[in-house]
Amino acid sequence: MRVLPRHLAGSGPADPRKAWSFPFDEDWTLHRSENGAAFAVSPCLRIWTHFQPGLSRRGTWIIAANRVPYGPAAWQITFDATTPVELLHGVHSELLDLYLEDLHNDRDHLFGDEDTTPAYEAYASLFAHGWGHSVKTDGTQTFLSWDGLGGVRHQYAATGSDGPAWRAWGGHLSEPLWQARFSTGTPTALVAAFTASFISTEPVQRTVKDIPTQSRRHLYIAAPSPEPAPGTPPVTPPPPGPKRTR
Repeated sequence: MRVLPRHLAGSGPADPRKAWSFPFDEDWTLHRSENGAAFAVSPCLRIWTHFQPGLSRRGTWIIAANRVPYGPAAWQITFDATTPVELLHGVHSELLDLYLEDLHNDRDHLFGDEDTTPAYEAYASLFAHGWGHSVKTDGTQTFLSWDGLGGVRHQYAATGSDGPAWRAWGGHLSEPLWQARFSTGTPTALVAAFTASFISTEPVQRTVKDIPTQSRRHLYIAAPSPEPAPGTPPVTPPPPGPKRTR
């Protein structure tokens, strides 16, 4: 079935090829192990992403960029394995776009040297969708979804903390279904791609067993589009109203 909102829908298939959009048949490299771990690396060996499974379907997705091959990470993004795969796909697709743009235009967006995208670009869509907003004197601002079961926190001022510049979660913050962390130096465009997928109203495909028990009563089933009668010219129906799951 197709459900909304996606941040409560569960992780979906734990398949790296669903999360990654890299051209493995061309020049990107994919390594997989028998225990389900997977590792992808760019031709320049400076961009890599890794899935490490854990117990009870838990584990971690990691994206990182190194200024020199095998050097220390310039920035890093981590996702719980329970993060909806559509959110992962959005970030990885933007990562590939930035990589190709840097490659063909001799730029360096992925390492912050030419990342002129303002932080506002990452949360403008949250404002547009009516998310709540609060600011604290500790240099953080927090955006909460309309249902209170999703959030994004931005460390907008340096405080000497080594915590993530951006943090996001689905479910209650005290016991989240999943979390994502973006370190300082992460290109704003990647955070913006994440938030755009976060608030997307495009339903996601899930089976009942895929959906976390804690979030089932907060999900909506997207009504299927009506089938046109034979010989009827195609029309665009109005958006169907969602209905709650039981």
